[in-house]
Amino acid sequence: MKCRPSLLLLLLIAAPLLSAETYSASGLVLRADSEHLSIEVSCQAIPGYMDAMVMTFPVHSAAAMDGLKPGMMIDFKLDVRKDAAYVEQIRVHRHENTAQEPMAARQLEILDAATAPPSRASPTLVIGQAVPDFTLIDQRRKSVAVSAFKGKVLAITFIYTRCPLPNFCFRMSNNFGVLHQRFADRMDKDLVLLSITFDPEHDQPETLADYARTWAKDDRGWHFLTGRADEVKNICREFGVNAWQDEGFLTHSLHTVIVDRQGRVAANLEGNEYTSKQLGDMVEAVLHRTR
Repeated sequence: MKCRPSLLLLLLIAAPLLSAETYSASGLVLRADSEHLSIEVSCQAIPGYMDAMVMTFPVHSAAAMDGLKPGMMIDFKLDVRKDAAYVEQIRVHRHENTAQEPMAARQLEILDAATAPPSRASPTLVIGQAVPDFTLIDQRRKSVAVSAFKGKVLAITFIYTRCPLPNFCFRMSNNFGVLHQRFADRMDKDLVLLSITFDPEHDQPETLADYARTWAKDDRGWHFLTGRADEVKNICREFGVNAWQDEGFLTHSLHTVIVDRQGRVAANLEGNEYTSKQLGDMVEAVLHRTR
């Protein structure tokens, strides 16, 4: 298992140089351990203190960890003293819908939920919940069933190939391209990437095959998936993804989901605030889990 640098170790090394300081920090939560009052975070650089890295931080109080889950973006204060350090004042980024037209997307989401028949109004899957099996068609026109990947970690994101904005589907696909390179030796053995289109009318296998070549010369372990419109819509809803036609394009939300080896949701990253490195750190943390 790859070792993580601990805050205590770094403090011991740097102790003679440190006086009491408080730093503003932010990052992506990889693990929240309320029993031992600690959080593992893929941290952005803290100017004057440390580079961007994965760190385990002690938390000052259990109350500060209420509701904290893997995949959340947080801001916090790091109180560093000569012989101790604690995380305080944790603030979760309550994500605003990052669709092209946020207010319109939110209004359509409310309307869709209000008019959905009871059989279709299932809640979004939550962390720890098993992902129901589904089967879609990939860029090679092969049937791909999620159940076939039991024992491997899955990263799932949602895109459409005609998306015109660089911070949306392009960023999601670029993040997966970085994952594909970072974990090249583990692709298809330990890790599988699924990019699911929410525009199956236009994104047929041949279109997805062309799109796949944009992101990887060797797309081993990376499936670009499509299917019947009703199937795709139901799958998207299970992960909290919504999309609507709007003047020839799609207004949509953004979600990237990590599924553990037991087929359970390990994290559901909403929006596009996290970096590709932080996403990779999240995947690595799930790959290293023993249960």
